[in-house]
Amino acid sequence: MSSAASNPTTAADGAARRRGLIAPLLSWAGPILVVVMLLLALMTVRRELEQLHLRAVLVGMQRVPAHAWLAALIATVSSYLLLGGYDWLALRYVRRPLGVLRTWFVAFIAYAFGHNLGLPAITAAAIRLRLYSAGGLGAPDIARIAAFCSLTSALGLATLFGIAALTETTSVAAALHVGSNLMQLGGAMALVGIAAYLLWAGNAARRLEFRGWSLSAPGARLALGQWLLGSADLALAAAALWWLLPPDVQISYASFAGVYVAAAIAGIISHVPAGLGVFEAVLLLALPEAAPDDLLGAMLAYRAVYYLLPLAAAIVLFGARELALQRKRLAPAQTLAASLITPVTPWVGGIAVFTAGCVLLVSGATPILDQRLQWLRHALPLPVLELSHLIASSIGIGLLVLAHGLTRRSRAAFQLTLLLLTAGAAASLFKGLDFEEALVLSAIATLLWIGRAAFYRPSALFADRFSPGWIVSVVAVIAIALWIGLLAHRRLDYSGELWWTFAFSSDAPRMLRASLVTALLAAAFIIYSLMRPRPPEPSLPDATQLARAERAIAMDEGTHGQLALSGDKRLLFHPEDDAFLMYQVRGRSWVALGDPVGERTRAEELVWSFREQVDRHAGWPVFYEVAADQLPLYLDLGLTALKLGEEAHVPLHDFSLEGPARAELRQAHRRSERHGVSFEVLPAGGVAEIMPGLEQISADWLSEKGASEKGFSVGRFSAAYLQRFPLAVVRLHDQPVAFANLWAGAGRQELSIDLMRFGKDAPGGTMDYLFIELLLWGRAQGYRQFNLGMAPLAGLEQHPLAPVWHRVGNFLFEHGEHFYNFEGVRRYKSKFDPEWLPRYLIAPGGLALPRIMLDVSMLIAGGARALLR
Repeated sequence: MSSAASNPTTAADGAARRRGLIAPLLSWAGPILVVVMLLLALMTVRRELEQLHLRAVLVGMQRVPAHAWLAALIATVSSYLLLGGYDWLALRYVRRPLGVLRTWFVAFIAYAFGHNLGLPAITAAAIRLRLYSAGGLGAPDIARIAAFCSLTSALGLATLFGIAALTETTSVAAALHVGSNLMQLGGAMALVGIAAYLLWAGNAARRLEFRGWSLSAPGARLALGQWLLGSADLALAAAALWWLLPPDVQISYASFAGVYVAAAIAGIISHVPAGLGVFEAVLLLALPEAAPDDLLGAMLAYRAVYYLLPLAAAIVLFGARELALQRKRLAPAQTLAASLITPVTPWVGGIAVFTAGCVLLVSGATPILDQRLQWLRHALPLPVLELSHLIASSIGIGLLVLAHGLTRRSRAAFQLTLLLLTAGAAASLFKGLDFEEALVLSAIATLLWIGRAAFYRPSALFADRFSPGWIVSVVAVIAIALWIGLLAHRRLDYSGELWWTFAFSSDAPRMLRASLVTALLAAAFIIYSLMRPRPPEPSLPDATQLARAERAIAMDEGTHGQLALSGDKRLLFHPEDDAFLMYQVRGRSWVALGDPVGERTRAEELVWSFREQVDRHAGWPVFYEVAADQLPLYLDLGLTALKLGEEAHVPLHDFSLEGPARAELRQAHRRSERHGVSFEVLPAGGVAEIMPGLEQISADWLSEKGASEKGFSVGRFSAAYLQRFPLAVVRLHDQPVAFANLWAGAGRQELSIDLMRFGKDAPGGTMDYLFIELLLWGRAQGYRQFNLGMAPLAGLEQHPLAPVWHRVGNFLFEHGEHFYNFEGVRRYKSKFDPEWLPRYLIAPGGLALPRIMLDVSMLIAGGARALLR
């Protein structure tokens, strides 16, 4: 036998180390692929425009006639109005309809940002998560809304492509460089697919399932609405660009619709934000008869009308709502504004600041307008212009980096961002009288200042580790800015002398120097991010840490934090030492047990600190068994909520055995007393005297149940652990036959138990007697409520459109008695007339979720002990 096989711990450690090496590498794969796609698209566009000057493109944009701009604007407005219909239908699909205005507001914000940026953390789905969750929708509902809207868009793409491919086969096939037969086949398949979906959707009893995800049939009316809305929306989006095309492009609208769909699909597949470069490359290849400068000018006009104008409107709309929120103190009627704005302030600010950084970098790579340059000659010394140009580009890099901190609600990032935005506005004026940039930067600074309350985290500026996606995004923006600069000065002969040429008209040297500075700053940022020492692996708590945990537990009104004293979970403390979060690691899953313990005001900072620690180890942050009142905090991390079950809380102020409702409990109590049992509560100091008897009771209980000790979410028998708490004991003829250790919350707000066991000599009904006596004792001691613990899988949704997890959970709840008596636990606890409060699992969604569920199950089942050293 090999040494690895004979030493399971060594083998497990080796596997963990291999996962630790592979996981970070895999996290880079997707972002790097996006950059490769972007570079290929830029190379294609550069080859097509080899002899083109940037000024010619701008002139081509100026040649677009006024009526074409107006037609494109009307098509854009109509398209975005229909996009609101996507969400209107989706909300009815999940049976959670909202008002028309609120629905359109959310949809417009989501699509305006999603169309322009398209990054995983800030897509339309992520925006919906933050806006709709504030309106009371759960994460599963929001996920189904996002899927429904994506399917609506796909139906529109398929419709346009199918009609164009079958009615304009020759021209579309020639434009896309494919055969006519293949084009007809593709069009026919697209339309057949639509027909199949409509037929399937008309049968409400049908459901599609794939890898844990489910799509229920929406019904004929909703499906028809999807098809019509999607088709009309995509037709209008294509029309917006078709109206802007130069006159020498002789292509019918039907033919162009097919080319437009192909370009849009290529942009979606590339995962490049907004399909930038990929979309343009496909159109340039498909329309070779057009003058490149006019065609690219038309596409710039389209980007401005269909992308940037809605984005600006969304930012203005958001700012107006934020101003309304600030007036809430004087006008209580603004509650709706607060519910819409508060969840998205950091994300909208982060997006806006990232966009501002892009604007400064691109501006630094392009020439100064001639008229403004003439004004600057008479107003500023040359050194001021040169220095302002370098400062503006450097600020652009800084804003790209700081946007990450804003999404994490960092106060330091907010303060430095305000400073850089102000300096950037001034530099924009000094480097080229770019008052448009100065206005944009000032508007973003104003927006951040209005929403400054959202940036409350006092973390260090670079305490958060940057994700591969963010680093690659910064690199991609710099690459695009450099590409634009080289394109703008493509006719210039480059030489070493350019680096040292200083003159008002020397745009190319300024571009080169700015590009060098930004590249050096970006390289320093990337090296710093990659070379930071890997944080040490957290370990199990020692006696000192457990003593620190006890001090925080003494401040917590709840009781679950006392489980940290079992010593089998790792602890993350707040810097003030008055709160902590307990967790354990299995595979890539970092599973925190319950909400943070201790001072409640520390919860947000602890949750974010935990998320950052998990990110540094390329893991998955998971929060197990958290309360509903903390859901907004966890959703703000971009995670998904799944209901686990319901926790039973018995109010103690009026608990008694009197009245007909408590007849069953009263009879069970009297029956036990006739057997001669008695109840007492021993202080922690008196537990050691009866420890041998407790050990025998525990051994009998484990043997009778055929079970072994577990961990993580429950305590396990340990003399040191039991001696930390008071102990409820049931005696028969003065001998202990059952026990339970007591957890008491601060201020006598809550009483609960953890380890509860009975021996073979305990008469029937002993556990009922123990619970009844505990409730009566808790009432006598002045406790507010007794926590009976969670009933797993209780209270899940049961309607036909319930998420897959709820349907699986309901099946296990009703038929899973071979695994665990779910229904029996709920029924038993219901005897005490408790209040039922939902409890949730918070985790990343998507394909990682099944593995996370397995990891959590293994921890709960006792797998955590294999990780303890």
